[in-house]
This record gives sequence, structure tokens and C-alpha cells, in this order.
Amino acid sequence: MITVILQILRRSRGAILGWGLSLGLLGFYMMQFYDTLAEQQGILEELISNYPPQLMAFFGGTENLFSPQGFLSMEFFSIMPVIVGIYAIVTGSGLLLGDEENGTLDLLLAHPVSRTKFYFGRAIASALSIALILIIVWIAFAGGVAISEQLDLGALEMLRPFIVLFAMLFLFQMLSLLLSMVLPSRSTATMAAGLLLVGSYFVNSLSEFNQTFDKLADYLPLRYYQSGYAIEGLNGEWLLGLFGFGLLFALLGWILFLRRDIRVSGEGSWRLPGWLIPWKRIRKDS
Repeated sequence: MITVILQILRRSRGAILGWGLSLGLLGFYMMQFYDTLAEQQGILEELISNYPPQLMAFFGGTENLFSPQGFLSMEFFSIMPVIVGIYAIVTGSGLLLGDEENGTLDLLLAHPVSRTKFYFGRAIASALSIALILIIVWIAFAGGVAISEQLDLGALEMLRPFIVLFAMLFLFQMLSLLLSMVLPSRSTATMAAGLLLVGSYFVNSLSEFNQTFDKLADYLPLRYYQSGYAIEGLNGEWLLGLFGFGLLFALLGWILFLRRDIRVSGEGSWRLPGWLIPWKRIRKDS
């Protein structure tokens, strides 16, 4: 299993460095921007008060922008589940189906490694790739906080929102992996998981202004995402729920993978039973 994990991590090192360094530079710059924001608080409060609340909702606008947790939520953590979620969903859906559609998965499984070790090795490596990206970004944030004159946060306090973000990304990555075992192609699984992620983001953003959306948001994962407010403390029940559903999706995907007939190459398709197809019944009767 260790060999499988290391092989996937080596294959992902470019994405890990690209995503981690890019978001890390953004976070480091944001920490310096907070100092300027705090100095011009009066002018900006008057300006923001004129924005429609529906518009500000998509950026965490119900929060206090001038508090550290509100600033981090609005400027970074509120949108990160969607942005980094793209990486999580694409890696999850392609973890096994990518090689299967390329025609190489059957060759990989011909090696002396069980399907269980192969599956969990790849699942663990994909989750570690997300964790490594977030660690790089956290280091950049911690460096930015250290030289900021207005932010009074410790490195461990700054780590809490990243733990919550990892739990959310892990859930969607494992959901995407599960859908790749159910749906006929990687592109279909990616689309389905992406629609759920983006839909959950929109519903949760509008839930404070619409009662229907508010009730629906209770059944979607982003309702239980603390965003930057995790700085104040982690909600243990929400965090365990996110990790718990992620593990459940991973286990269901494992069961389906054990029973899966590996295709040689190409995308699959939904197959209807023969008795549902009219021309097959006609051919059989004749």
C-alpha cells in the first residue's frame, strides 16, 4: 500500500506545488491587506452598507468584515470549498476511472497487490495531496499573520479553519470517487459531484434570505462548514459529521470497486435490462 501511496503522491507533486504556492501567495498578501482595511474601517463600512445583502451573501457578507474571522471568511474561506473543491472532485473521479478509461487499470491490478490495498492506497494518497496543499497555504497564512500589525492570531488558531476546509474537501473527494463507481464515466461523475458542490454553495448563501432555501440547506454539507469562524473554536459534531460521511462514501466506493468488472478502455454507458428494450423482445419472439 505504501508503494501505491508514494506513486500517486509523486504523480500529484506538480498539482500540490501549483495549488499550494498559488493560494499561499494569495493568503500571504491578504494578511497584509487586512492592516489597510482596519485603518479605513469607517469609510469601508459606509460603502459596504449600500451593497444589496443578496449580493454580499455570496461572499459571506452577513459576517463582520472587520473582525479577523469575518475577514478570513469573506475574503478566502467562504469560496475555497468551491475553488479547491474542483481539484478534489477531479482527483476523486479520476482516481480509478482515469486509468480504467485509459486502458491501464487492468494492467496495474495484474501486479501482486489486492484490490483493497490498491483502492485504499490511492484514496489515502489523494486525501494526502489535499492535506499537503492546505499545509503549504497554512504556512503562508501563518507567516502573513506573524508580520501583520493588526491581526493577533497564533499559528494554531490559524490552523483550525484549514482543518474544517480539509474535512469538506475530503467529503466531496470521496463522494466523487463513489460516483465514479456508480456512473458510467469519469466526466459524468465529475459533473454530478460538481453540481452538488456548486448547488450547495448557492443554496447555503441564499438560505438567510429565503425560507425554502434555509430548510434545504440543512440537508447539504456546506451548512456545516464553519469557514473562518473556526478560529474561535471547532464544532466537534459538525467536523465529525463531515469526516464521517467522507469515510462512508469511501467505504461504499470500496465495496463497489471489489465487485467491479474492469473495462479494458473507454467510457461505459448505462445498460438497460434486455426485457426493457423493445427490439430485443421482438427478436426473441420471432
